[in-house]
Order: sequence, then structure tokens, then C-alpha cells
Amino acid sequence: MNGDRVGASPHRVGGRERVTGQQQYVADIRLDDVLHVKLVTLDCARARIVSIDTTAAEQVPGVRLVMTAAGLPQPVPRFGPQFSDRPVLAVGETKYHGEPVAAVAAETKDAAEEGARLVRVDHDELPAVFTIAAALDPAAPLVQDPEIRPTDPRAGTNVLREHRFGWGDVDAAASSADVIVENTYQFPMVTHFAIEPHGFMVAPDGGGIACWSSIQHPYLLQKMLARILGLPLAKVRVFAPDPGGGFGGKQNPKLEPLLAFIALRTGRPVRLILTLDETFQSVRRTSAEIRVRTGFHADGTLAFQDIASDFLIGAYVDIADRVVSKGSYLAAGPYRVPAARIVARAILSHTTPATAFRGFGNPQVNWARESNIDEGARVLGIDHLEIRLRNLARHGEAFVPGDTPADGDWVQTVRKAAEMIGWRTPLAPGRGRGLAVGLKSGPTTGLSYSTVRLLADGSVLVYSGTSDMGQGARTIFAQIAAEELGVPLDRISVVSGDTSVVPYDQQTSASRSSVLMGTAVLFACRDIQEQVRAMAARLHGLDEANIVVERGMVRLPDRETPIVDVLRSGLGRLGGELIGNGTMRKEEDPGHPLGGTAAFFEFNCTASEVEVDEGTGEVTLVRHVTVGDVGRALNPLQVVGQDEGAAIMGLGHTLMEQIILDETGRIRNLGAIDYRIPTSKDLPLELRSASVENADGPGPYGVKGVSEGALLCVAPAVAAAVTEATGVVIRDLPLTPERVWRALAERPGPAEVSR
Repeated sequence: MNGDRVGASPHRVGGRERVTGQQQYVADIRLDDVLHVKLVTLDCARARIVSIDTTAAEQVPGVRLVMTAAGLPQPVPRFGPQFSDRPVLAVGETKYHGEPVAAVAAETKDAAEEGARLVRVDHDELPAVFTIAAALDPAAPLVQDPEIRPTDPRAGTNVLREHRFGWGDVDAAASSADVIVENTYQFPMVTHFAIEPHGFMVAPDGGGIACWSSIQHPYLLQKMLARILGLPLAKVRVFAPDPGGGFGGKQNPKLEPLLAFIALRTGRPVRLILTLDETFQSVRRTSAEIRVRTGFHADGTLAFQDIASDFLIGAYVDIADRVVSKGSYLAAGPYRVPAARIVARAILSHTTPATAFRGFGNPQVNWARESNIDEGARVLGIDHLEIRLRNLARHGEAFVPGDTPADGDWVQTVRKAAEMIGWRTPLAPGRGRGLAVGLKSGPTTGLSYSTVRLLADGSVLVYSGTSDMGQGARTIFAQIAAEELGVPLDRISVVSGDTSVVPYDQQTSASRSSVLMGTAVLFACRDIQEQVRAMAARLHGLDEANIVVERGMVRLPDRETPIVDVLRSGLGRLGGELIGNGTMRKEEDPGHPLGGTAAFFEFNCTASEVEVDEGTGEVTLVRHVTVGDVGRALNPLQVVGQDEGAAIMGLGHTLMEQIILDETGRIRNLGAIDYRIPTSKDLPLELRSASVENADGPGPYGVKGVSEGALLCVAPAVAAAVTEATGVVIRDLPLTPERVWRALAERPGPAEVSR
């Protein structure tokens, strides 16, 4: 039993189903009388839609509907989590490669695909912008019609928003700095590449609709569909089976509104499972160009940070502007910085709309800031570990004025990583080491409800709206219930993924599950404990004040007994159950730039040792270390899995991953063959992870969120190691063999250096 509780690593809840193929993803669910949907797209980024001829498609046997924008309510509904700017189907012109202009619904998948091929779209290709520089050109075509943002003074430009943060007087601090280092860094456009492509089904349902989606935020989808369709929330039921990976790409609605209109028009269930290529055209991480100007005193302490970032967010906003603001808010890092000026812009372009991606804008900024600190260390002749230790905020220190103080012993985390990588040990020829730290704000608001039912036989049902995308949320919630109610894990079931069954949860993101929903589950269990306490008092004729109920046990004045024994006696022959409810709420703060302070911080230190083949530019990771400040590891094995998985994902954008566009904005490397992600051949020869546990988090038993930290600073750590191994500094990601080889080829020779 103790092996099921908090702090242990029991068998994963739902793990057997995942590895045996028994788990049902959206694509595995079959509905009767379903129509299959195929999208119609254009093979370019931006084009004026002159006309759409559906005649040939409608004559294909089995085709039941060809939906175009003309068949939708007028004006065509728009939606989005931040701005209602994305149309259900392209209106007037396409804005990015792969944007659907029509959809075919047919009795079979083959008929739908044939019908889609026969839809004729007369179109004129138009000038488009695919880079930050092109989008900011005063002569650039506008990505969005100014009428979409009628009150926005920037509506006549491709700048969606500009965010400004900071404190102190940067200009005055610059005048007293001994060294100022200024550089520009590039972060690539990458895709999420979840194993499960996006999938959607919608069916008419009792005067409303039922929707199946591989989405992280089922309640957000419910709300959005209700608004678009003019339905009450109670008439929109969302089923969200555990997705096969999300990483932020499945946070927000994409094609569900389109399928809803098709289902209501045909009166039948409809189904769309995207191919991997189509998924590439649906979601990505925002790319960025970041200019960093850092001032240092002679002893290596920071004088100021002056950071200006441009993020290329795509054709529609999705949640990308929030990525820009939240990712940039902590741009100065976990350091004591007397003065900071941070400016971040969200730039529209004719590219796939960017959305949330593991790290939520912080990997981009961490890449630039940490690399610039390394540059300062080289100029000052200070060890890269030492310069960080001199500047790190200490526990309880308010390093960002007006926000949550440092909530961990971050120096301890950094020293542990340095020890694990062997920071001060000699290096073999051709090798180098790098070290970097990363910081991400946890959720700034939150609302999670949970209901827990302790049944008559001592088994437990936990109801949670959190999505388990692979982070192991079901296991954690079951462990909390096991800890609080004294019930073995195999007698606990966690129910989620159905808005008509489970109580409301704001969202599954920002590493919030263990802290916010975990607390709601904890409170629901303690609600049951109070009921058991009253039950025990009744059974034994005692005052409740003389009874203690905790960690699965009922302590009476003369003995203790398990909760389930009291339950059975208290319920008696009639049976029944005890129902507990728990709520965790973090209110919005309208006066805060992000709408609220950080519930916690994810802090990580990453260290890497690499070997560079100067003949080919290939980088081999000899050793890679990641150490996270986790508060408390509720399930240590899951923490290891999350940290090592995040570290490997970080190696993707560091060494190989990038979406490549041609001159017309088409994605050239769609799919698994042409888009490189790390495989077993690319892993570090030695990968080590560790956690610092001081039980100083706000969640159950002192936990903080994990799963993003180990990705935050992979790139600057690896790049610093490459620089130490070769002497070349590279400021554009990814560090492909070609890019490293070219940098080595352009390296000045000894004679040039001496001059």
C-alpha cells in the first residue's frame, strides 16, 4: 500500500492500456452512420479566392455535402482564445499554406478524398510575408483586414501587439556598466509532432451537439462552440479522450467549429482525422528574433538587461500573443537585475498560426539571454558557472518587482547540475561544456474543481477535468486519493474527458495539473475525511474534537483504524457512499501585466558536454544533465520521465528541427521523412536527471509543476559547449552540422587573430 502513495512510483494508471494499444484515442472511436470529412486547400500561402466550383465533387458517389464559406452563417463566424479572428473557413483569401477553403463530407474516406480533389478553386496568388523583416516593411501587404480589429491603432500594420515590461533606469545603469554585450539571436519555427495527429468528430445530440476532440482544454472548446452555434453550454457535450501527446498544440479549438456546422447541416455524425502533413499545417511554435543588450560590472554582477523581441506568430492569433507576453515577462531571468527594459512584439505573417508549445515562449527568450550572459562571461574572463551563482536570486528574494519572490533554493539546483556534469574536471580535446538556467512562470490564474466518491466497498472514483496527455495526471490524482483515504491504487479510478460528467477545469497547461487540480482532489478527499470524522463520532459516541482523520487513518482516543473500516460500519446495510468536493482557485489580478502573479516558478539548470567533429560540423552530446527544482516529487519516476522527455525535445530545436518555407510560403519539409526530430541515434551518450526537493511549492505536500523546465535552457547550454569546443559562437538555431561546419570554415586563422 505504501508503494501506491505520494513519493512512490507505482505502476502508471492507464499505462497498460497505452502500451498495449487498448487505449482509445479519438481516431479509435467509431460512430454509427458517420460521414468522413476531407479538407480542400490551396498549394500556396496567400491567394484571392475568385470562385469555388463544387459541381464535380458533388457528383462523386457517396458525397453528401461540400461545405464552402458561402454555406456558413454570414458573416462567417470567427473564433479564437484571445481574438475572434480565425474564420471557420477561409473568407475571400487564404492566409497560410494549408488553410481550408472547403470541406467534403462523404460516406467513405475514399469518396471524401476524391471529392476534395475535384473541387475547383479559381484563385489568384497574392504577395505574402513570411519573415519578421518582410512583415515589418511599411510596404508589406497586411495579413489581417483592419476591420477585424476596428479599435486597434496598429490595425494598419502587421504588428498585433507590443508588450512592455521592466523596472529601474536602464539608461542610467548603462552609464555605470563596465562591460556591455549586445547581440541578436534567432529561434526557428518548429512543429509539435505529437504522435497522435489532431482528430475531431461531431454529432447532433438532443437539440445540441456532441463533440469528440483530441483537445487539452475541453471546457474552452465547449464554451467556444456554444458561442458560435448559439447554444447553451448544457447542449454542448465535449468528449476529450486522453490525447497521444499535446505539448500545447492541442490546447485550443481548430476545426471543431467547421465539423459542427457540417454535422448540423447533414444531421449526421461527421469525422475528420488529420494526416501528419495536415497537422504540420495546423500548429507550430512561434519563431523569434531577440536582441539582447546586457550590462555587467567588472565583478560579473549584472547592471541591466535591455531585451527587444519580435515573435512571428502567423496568420491568426490563437494563443500566440499570450505566448509572447508571458514568455517575455521573465526575460531578465532568475537573476538580481537592478534595471530591466523588455519590449516584445507579436508579428502577423502569412504562415501557420502559432500556438502554445512546451515552454510557452520561454525557450526563445532563455536561448538569447543565457547566450548573452555567456558572452559577457567570456569578455570578463569569468567562469560561466560562477557568473550565474553571483547573480542568482536567493530564496524569498523579490527578483521581479511586484511578483512572486524566488520560491526555491536555485543556487542548490545549479550547484547540483555542475557537480553532475563534472564542471571543473579536465576536458578531452575537441570537447566543451556549457551550462545555463531557465525560468518559467507557472499559472497566473486557475480554477479547478474535483469530486471524489468513496464507495461502500472502499473503492474510490476521482472526477477531474484535467487531460492526461502523457504527463501522468491520472496517476498523481490517484496517489493523492490513496494517501488521503488509505485506499490501494488498484481500487481507485480516475474519470475525466467528458464535460457532462466531470466538474469544470480551466485548462491543462502551464504545468498546473499537480498544483491546481491536485489541490482540488486533495480538498475533495479532505471533505470526505471530515464526513468520516463525523461518522466515527456518531459510531463511538465521541466528540468530533477528540478524533483525528488523516492519511487514511481515523485516530480515536484509544486506538486508530482505517478510514474504510469506519466507512463500512457507518454506512451499514443500506450502503451508499461519501461524496467530497474540492475547489482550487487562483483569482485574476487585473492590475498585473499578466493578469496575476506566478503560482510557482519552474526553475531548471541544464549542463551539457559535447564533442564536435570539425570535418563535418556534427555535434555529439557526450553527457547531458538536467536538474529541476520540483518542490516535492509526488511520483519520482514520472518526474524523471517528464524531465528527460523535455530535455530530448529541447535537443530538437537546438540541433535539427526547423520548418522550412519556399518562396511562396509552402512548407517544404512536411511530414516525418523531411522534418527531423531526435531519434535514439541523436540521444546523449549519457543522459542524467535529478530533482531538488525542499517541499516549498504551493501544491499538495509542497509540490511545484514540472514537465517544461528541462526544455527551457537546452539550447544555450549546448551552444556554450560547442563554443568552448571550437571557439566559434553561433547565434542562430538550430545548430545543424551544416551551420556548425560553415561557422568553423569562417573561423579566423591564427594569423588573422594575431593581426
